[in-house]
Amino acid sequence: MDDIYLGLASNGERQVLRLRRANRHGLIAGATGTGKTVTLQGIAEQFSMRGVPVFMADVKGDLAGISMAGSPTFKHAASLEQRAKDLGITDYTYTDNPAVFWDLYGDNGHPIRTTISEMGPLLLARLMGLNDTQEGVLNIAFRYADDNGLLLIDLPDLQSVLMACAENASELSGRYGNVSKASVGTIQRQLLSFESQGADRFFGEPAFEINDFIKLDDQGRGMVNVLAAEKLMQSPKLYATFLLWLLSELFEALPEVGDPDKPVLVFFFDEAHLLFEDAPKALMDKVEQVVRLIRSKGVGVYFISQNPIDIPEKIAGQLGNRVQHALRAFTPRDQRAIKAASETFRINKDLDVGTVITELKVGEALVSTLNDDGSPSVVQRTMITPPRSRLGPVTPKERAIIQSISPFDGKYDTAVNRESAAEVLAQKASDAAAAAQQVEEEGEDAQRAAPRRTTSMWEKAGKAAAGAVASSAGAVIAAKITGKKSSASPMNTGLTAVVGTIATSIGGQAFGRFARGIMGGLLR
Repeated sequence: MDDIYLGLASNGERQVLRLRRANRHGLIAGATGTGKTVTLQGIAEQFSMRGVPVFMADVKGDLAGISMAGSPTFKHAASLEQRAKDLGITDYTYTDNPAVFWDLYGDNGHPIRTTISEMGPLLLARLMGLNDTQEGVLNIAFRYADDNGLLLIDLPDLQSVLMACAENASELSGRYGNVSKASVGTIQRQLLSFESQGADRFFGEPAFEINDFIKLDDQGRGMVNVLAAEKLMQSPKLYATFLLWLLSELFEALPEVGDPDKPVLVFFFDEAHLLFEDAPKALMDKVEQVVRLIRSKGVGVYFISQNPIDIPEKIAGQLGNRVQHALRAFTPRDQRAIKAASETFRINKDLDVGTVITELKVGEALVSTLNDDGSPSVVQRTMITPPRSRLGPVTPKERAIIQSISPFDGKYDTAVNRESAAEVLAQKASDAAAAAQQVEEEGEDAQRAAPRRTTSMWEKAGKAAAGAVASSAGAVIAAKITGKKSSASPMNTGLTAVVGTIATSIGGQAFGRFARGIMGGLLR
């Protein structure tokens, strides 16, 4: 049970992926229809069986079948069972896996949200295709929000801050650097386009907690987190940026563990070429850094792509575990890919890799993984093990049942809209207009003597906490009545509301860090 059984080589040797080397990343490549998805599914379920949580993007809708057991009535069941017998698998039975469905849009799984601040200007600039000048203005908008205590949670918050920057362009240019109204306008237009793709549902609260990906079920099996990405794939930049954000969040959140006996999490990145297409150098450097360093956090990253040359050399050089399905030599690019794939394997004197790679059958692959001493194994032509779960999609009814027993039912499903930059700036504008009208009608002395139009931060904090606690307590009571689970905590929600409200009122980067530190200490 220390290894992932990949298959049987043509020379009779068992090909395995060693758990203690699984955090050294990997690649699953091959032309369309050669068996990449089936290989991915088989590896993922074996990780789960060994207590390793998994994340994978389901770009075609068929990986969701990992949540259901296979069936002897499946049209290819006989061939799967024969293959298991040929590979010496004596305990082959159809088995389901503990799965949780996620979806950025919330349609086919729990919604995943993050805040504008957590995404940051670099990834947002990549997402919107901004040039250097426009990215600089976006950075100024973030800095302006930090310095003025404006929480950037959702798209309206960023739009409001950009409008404030445009209105105060001359003042901000002297403090932060040139703020061009034309650049602000371009960013605003890109945000509108971004919003029309449904991306506005990705930004908001409750924000996703990355540790929710790292869970075991009551049998000690790793949870398989399946991201429904069929709709997301229609916005390839959002898909790539989202997955890069996930990697960055994992890197920042997880402690250093070196080389554990088995990974903390295995991350399968399908359609990997989308991450690297038209990516600026700054972003490529970030990807390379995260992939290189996240290994020490116990996370294994596996890229899945049709063509191995889709992966940049600096990143491909870090992928120690490789499963290469068949490639076709139809075009000059295909021929370059075959040559590149052949040169990356440790040489097998009995195998002409360049020829064999075009002759592999469906379900066969060239396999090379890391040995116990960290050296790559000699490449072998291998028949890949069959999965035990369903090969194919789940029905809407099956998906609904799996969602109903999810450990996160009720935690992320309802969006929360608390006071942030958009509300604060709107209130300031309203107060300023009311004050100006009072000065015009009653004079400056009357305006100075008037009570505050906006409540103090402590009044806001008390009201926010009371409201949040009441709402959360109501959710818990309702959960007990209806029998549904709720992950809401009245105390935690109240504390979050207090800190968020105070941070909005006082503002500043220093207080933001201080407040987050206090909240983290209170909730531990």
